Amino acid sequence: MVFSVHHWAAWAPGLVGQDAWRAWLSQPFPLPAEGTPPLTEMPAMMRRRVDRLGRIALQATYTCHGEAPACPMVFASRYGDMRRSVELLEQLAQGTPLSPTSFSLSVHNAIGALYSIARGDLTAQSAVAAGAETVEAAFVEACGLLSEGAPEVLVVVYDEPRPTPFEHFPEQVAFPHAWACSVRPAGQGPTYRLACGAVSGETAPATGALPEELAVLRFLASDAERFEHPVGARVWRWQKDA
Repeated sequence: MVFSVHHWAAWAPGLVGQDAWRAWLSQPFPLPAEGTPPLTEMPAMMRRRVDRLGRIALQATYTCHGEAPACPMVFASRYGDMRRSVELLEQLAQGTPLSPTSFSLSVHNAIGALYSIARGDLTAQSAVAAGAETVEAAFVEACGLLSEGAPEVLVVVYDEPRPTPFEHFPEQVAFPHAWACSVRPAGQGPTYRLACGAVSGETAPATGALPEELAVLRFLASDAERFEHPVGARVWRWQKDA
């Protein structure tokens, strides 16, 4: 798969703007586990329905998308809005009637739907969750849309720490974060190649402390020419063309 990245935006507590993100990605340090963006771009009545994770994801989306025309979008989150789902499960366990609104907003594509409603945007959207390969799955989806003729696809990646009683599970997210990027056909910006193959002896080592979705952002935002993401017996290879 070959594609270009036109521009990107990201948000996390304490990190606003590309310069702050580039500095942090080059030398990561602990970030606050709490924080919510203002999301002033969304109408107040709609904003009231959006939980913290949604606000973070949509803040990155609005910043990246700006006033550009509507385009297909791929929302990608490994865990989604688990806090809302846990609240609903606790209410079920207690025999408390569930809020239909809260239930409708707990599904994996609800954040993208709210963005679509707020903007009056009727273009295609999808929601992706693929474990450790969620980012790659999102870009595979985006490239499929480009191959079908879409001039641009917006990819949005987001996650937050898991709530009780799931906080002890492995691969916990340390802090809430989201990033979005505009993906276009090759030649309309920095061009990248993404391929999946079998793990070999030449596979680059893991990325260290950064979770895979932020390691991909670091690659896209830097001058690096190559990044590899091993997952089990296979490896995803990201490459920037000269």
